[in-house]
This record gives sequence, C-alpha cells and structure tokens, in this order.
Amino acid sequence: MARVLKVAAVVAAAAARAGGLFPRLQTPLPALRALSTSQSPPRVAGAVWSLGRLNHVAIAVPDLEKARAFYQDVLGAQVSDVVPLPDHGVSVVFVNLGNTKMELLHPLGNDSPIAGFLQKNKAGGMHHICIEVDDIKAAVTDLKEKKVRSLSEEAKIGAHGKPVIFLHPKDCGGVLVELEQA
Repeated sequence: MARVLKVAAVVAAAAARAGGLFPRLQTPLPALRALSTSQSPPRVAGAVWSLGRLNHVAIAVPDLEKARAFYQDVLGAQVSDVVPLPDHGVSVVFVNLGNTKMELLHPLGNDSPIAGFLQKNKAGGMHHICIEVDDIKAAVTDLKEKKVRSLSEEAKIGAHGKPVIFLHPKDCGGVLVELEQA
C-alpha cells in the first residue's frame, strides 16, 4: 500500500510540473464507500427471500481438459474432476478460488446450450453468474410476479445437488443469472 501511495505522489508531482497537461490528476478523487462483505445485504421491505453470496462465475470453454490444466497446472488452483451433467447438457469442472468458484462448462452432446454458445464464441467466454438465494421457491414466485422470466418453469437440481433456476438475460441487464438454493 505504501508503494502505491508513493507512486501516486510521484505521478501527482509530475502532473503538477506538467503545467496543467493532466488536470484530472490534480483534482482530488471523491471518497468512495466500499461495501463490506461482512455486512448482511439490506432486505427489501416485505421480501420473503433474499440474495446471498456469489456462488460462481461460469466460463464456457471449447477444450475442457486444456482449460482444467491451465487453472490447475499454470495458476495452481484447486480444480475438481470433470463432472458430466446430462440433465443440463454440460460437463463441468469447478475451480476453487477460496471466496467463490469458477465453473468451466463444456457441451455434453449436440443439444447442449453450451454448444450453441461456443458456435457464436469460438474461444469461449463468460456464460453466466450464479447467486445463492435463501429460498428459491419464494424467489421464483416473487420474480414471476415482477415479470422476470426464467428459462424453465421450475428449478432443477444443479451441479452442487441443490435446486437452481436460470433467469432470462433480457430481464437481467443482458446477463444470464442462475439462482441456487443456499
């Protein structure tokens, strides 16, 4: 931290000597208040369910073994074995990051939704985020009332053996959101 402050001071001094070439560097930045992860998220008045923590970020990969080896052998991450999930049309590998996980997804069969994603994104890429909820049934009911569409009528059992449901990206700011029972 001290090194960062020292570098910032050097940059600010250089900007001051530059005679106004870098006016933004001379303007103090507003103080930002960071959200603490130790605080409970605020509940919506009358809500019967609430969001929990980020469970995982899912990455579609064209070569699951190559991606698995990269995270394990190059980055040194703790990586699971390959787990086929025929009900979801994917094979998955989980990369443990301590505070969350990454889920590496690869198509299992030609009807896999990941096969279509990889046809459009040959190198792979971020597919969805998964957020835990304390009551998935209440969440699904409430979100339907709020006109948030899901990709299935009811939750299915996901990779962690818990109920999951995917929310339509068009109703979630362009992001495919998976909710998982905590």
